[in-house]
Amino acid sequence: MEDGDVYDCIDVYKQPAFNHPLLKDHKIQMKPNSFPVWMDTQTFPSDSFSQVQPSIIKCPIGTIPILRSNGSSTIATHNIDGLKNDMQWERAGLRYIGDLFGARALINVWEPKVNKGSQDYSSLWIDIENGGGQHTDRMGAGLRVSPTLSGDAFSRFHVAWYDGYSKKSCVDFRCPGYVQVHHNVGPGTRIQPSSVYGGLQKVVDIQIFKEPTSGHWWVSVNKMPIGYWPGGLFEFIRYKGDFAFWGGQVEGPTAASNSLQMGSGHFASEGFGKVAFIEGIDIADHKGRFVTPDKSRVEHGSSDHSRYTAGGFEVSKYIGMRIFYGGPGSMRA
Repeated sequence: MEDGDVYDCIDVYKQPAFNHPLLKDHKIQMKPNSFPVWMDTQTFPSDSFSQVQPSIIKCPIGTIPILRSNGSSTIATHNIDGLKNDMQWERAGLRYIGDLFGARALINVWEPKVNKGSQDYSSLWIDIENGGGQHTDRMGAGLRVSPTLSGDAFSRFHVAWYDGYSKKSCVDFRCPGYVQVHHNVGPGTRIQPSSVYGGLQKVVDIQIFKEPTSGHWWVSVNKMPIGYWPGGLFEFIRYKGDFAFWGGQVEGPTAASNSLQMGSGHFASEGFGKVAFIEGIDIADHKGRFVTPDKSRVEHGSSDHSRYTAGGFEVSKYIGMRIFYGGPGSMRA
């Protein structure tokens, strides 16, 4: 790639997903049979921000791109919500409690600072879960800065999931489960340029939704479906989710004790153009429609208000539901 990344173009039928024992005889689905219907009619002001296109990887049709990482090959998984006892984590953003069959939003693109060589990471993220306690399935997608995972401090698109039955977590292709189908865009791709503090803001559209015919949970970037988790992969989230989160997350061995930046590295009170935001927040309902969540089922906040905040919550016909979040942690922007 022009940006220096190296990808291997792997036969779509020989990708790591099919090493999973539950997927030995899986019949790959190259595109969703249907998409959730958009019920909102908001129009986004063109002078407020612009959409970023992920780097296009020129793999041939019939193959899928897998980033040849410069990161540590010994770190095979990252948990996506901090349930591991040896992992520290903090969160700030918005959560929805109730049945859902998908989640989407426009994520404001930033590259939060993460210490070079650190095993910690900072994410701008959406995830969906179902279950309770240790028996909780989760799946997520968004942007992440993770030197351990990618070998650099760039903001990249990633997917992650946690299997509450086997108590195993994973990112991208580090263990089998996620099925990639798009030959030009995939996990690990750089999302650039980033937003400018006090200047032009960049966004990327991330969707996760359950396709009712197959039962697969699809991921799309800027409305391009790129891959999915087969529904049969999970025990508790097989049919629906009961919780969703949109916002920032930091995690790792020292993520709380030596906390890193979240979002733009600035607190939510600074507002648009200076703070990370997520807007156009929707859930997919049981009728297969993307709708604005019921405000009575939504909460926003932070796990540590001295380091990260969430605020500026609003709902309007022009932007849908929006939240600002982030903070410097122990670092300066």
